[in-house]
Amino acid sequence: MMESGLAPDDLQAVWLTLKLAATATCLLLLIATPLAWWLAMSRTWYKGVVSAMVALPLVVPPSVLGFYLLLLMGPHGAVGELTLALHLGTLPFTFAGLVIGSVLFSLPFAVQPIQNAFEAMGRRPLEAAATLRANAWDRFASVALPLARPGFLTAIILAFAHTVGEFGVVLMLGGNIPGETRVISVAIYNHVEAMEYTAAHGLAIGMVLFSFVVLLGLYLSGGVRMVR
Repeated sequence: MMESGLAPDDLQAVWLTLKLAATATCLLLLIATPLAWWLAMSRTWYKGVVSAMVALPLVVPPSVLGFYLLLLMGPHGAVGELTLALHLGTLPFTFAGLVIGSVLFSLPFAVQPIQNAFEAMGRRPLEAAATLRANAWDRFASVALPLARPGFLTAIILAFAHTVGEFGVVLMLGGNIPGETRVISVAIYNHVEAMEYTAAHGLAIGMVLFSFVVLLGLYLSGGVRMVR
């Protein structure tokens, strides 16, 4: 730890963590929005199966998810064989691999708040828009999205914060490569393992304060029903 602040390696870990969280959050919004809409509006028998699959990262240990993603994206996995055939290399121990793992691990934290917002909205506003001859896209873009704005805000905050705090998935899938896969949580682990408690404390207290601000913002904005 430098006297003037965080060491360069720690600052690099902070920047990489923020970059990872921002990238994963943007991708999660693209994936979660149509998925949450379908879950909120669908009445098919397999809706429960899809809901369970989306919520699976809430109960599966992060190291388990990271392990199977490592196998899947490794050189002998289905995804790994495909990326190798496309001359893209393998995804484990790369930033791209971390993004994929983060998206899967944080998926329920993005889907469920948006789904809750769509369900709370009900069908009446959409039916009213339909009587005014609004097509399906207009009803979704002009009615559903604005009414579900609080759910989107909660999803963005939760997905970003959850990605920042990841450890098991990123360590299993990304390892500990400086500037490539070493994020804040891994950097704290390194400092503790090396008995560098002052440096670990500097990063850890920042994580605690960040988490408190996120939760305070959610409670003040009424977004406490973020995950079932």
